[in-house]
Amino acid sequence: MRLVYFAAVREAIGIAFEDLDLPTHLRTIEDAIDWLAAQSSGHALAFQDKARLRFALDQEMVPADSALGDAGELAIFPPVTGG
Repeated sequence: MRLVYFAAVREAIGIAFEDLDLPTHLRTIEDAIDWLAAQSSGHALAFQDKARLRFALDQEMVPADSALGDAGELAIFPPVTGG
């Protein structure tokens, strides 16, 4: 799966995207975020407040409890503010 990181998430992890074979036991975005947070200190920092993150599966905004299914891309966005 391609994981795409934006703004502060990208800065914390240090890369804009990565292609990973996620373990098959990961069923939801929440599962994937928990697993990713354990992969490096950058990932842990990026996902420390996961309730504030926003997600898109194959370019469609979805909630964190959404099933990963056979999606090819998971995009992760930090909180955004408008002005």
